[in-house]
Amino acid sequence: MKDKIMNVNQEQLLMFKTVMETGSFSAAARQLGKVPSAVSMAIANLEIDLNLELFQRIGREPKPTAQAQVLYEKTQQLLVEMNQWKQHAQALSSGLESELNIVVVSELLHTRWTDYIVLLEQEFPALQVNVFSAPQEDAHRMLFEGSAQLALMFEREQLETREQFVELKREVLVAVIAKQHPLSQFDQVSYEQILQNRQIVVASRDRTIKPELLFSRNYWRTDNHHSACSMIQQGLGWGVLPLEMLNEQPHLQDQLQVLNLLDFTPKFEYFVDLVWSRETRLGTAAHFLINHLRKQRKTGH
Repeated sequence: MKDKIMNVNQEQLLMFKTVMETGSFSAAARQLGKVPSAVSMAIANLEIDLNLELFQRIGREPKPTAQAQVLYEKTQQLLVEMNQWKQHAQALSSGLESELNIVVVSELLHTRWTDYIVLLEQEFPALQVNVFSAPQEDAHRMLFEGSAQLALMFEREQLETREQFVELKREVLVAVIAKQHPLSQFDQVSYEQILQNRQIVVASRDRTIKPELLFSRNYWRTDNHHSACSMIQQGLGWGVLPLEMLNEQPHLQDQLQVLNLLDFTPKFEYFVDLVWSRETRLGTAAHFLINHLRKQRKTGH
């Protein structure tokens, strides 16, 4: 009996679903482009395989049984899953990766990175996409450990020979402080004042790794810019945040003040790159996105 149930195929399920929805074998046959006898025979074989009566054949039209109603509720989802399974198998046979892991540096979550995910979904509907956020140092490590295939991150001070990238845009970062913080009262802030005031810094979860944009002697660490921003808003210290993030959120402009640094000019303008490892074998979807962004970069669109 179990072997017979295992023999139930997608075409039988589709015919069963169509009969349930149209109310007759002849109407289902017209919709499916088949002769009524073929539909009637397929349903009869399905009943034999399942050892269930699905339709009472009394009068002109078949009447669904209670068992048929229960199975019908599951049939649509089963057909969807079978189609997805076939699409996924076809995609894998064409070189599509089973999943694509992308890590976005937390300070870049405000950018339009979801446009790339939409593009992938449109081009590869069977692709499983997983998106993570992490500090810059951790995102870099995820690439080379193989837990992510692509990373959206800031340019690095020192490039590793094993990394490749395509530049996407420039991102400006600014030093900010809460308007209720004493430091906000100064028109210009000196390096000495910066050193003496607590900094809220986005940093790796690995505390042995020194944060790249660290200036103050006293600092608190967090692994994402949302919590950094919240702490800065509370007057707990100054920090570095994306200018675009402030421009897009007027309430932040009301609560935070950009510091005018007097006697030192740290580099606060960075390229944003899509990065991957030469040592990782990328699949079809990753190559598609990389090539799309390269073309976009060349044409300026």
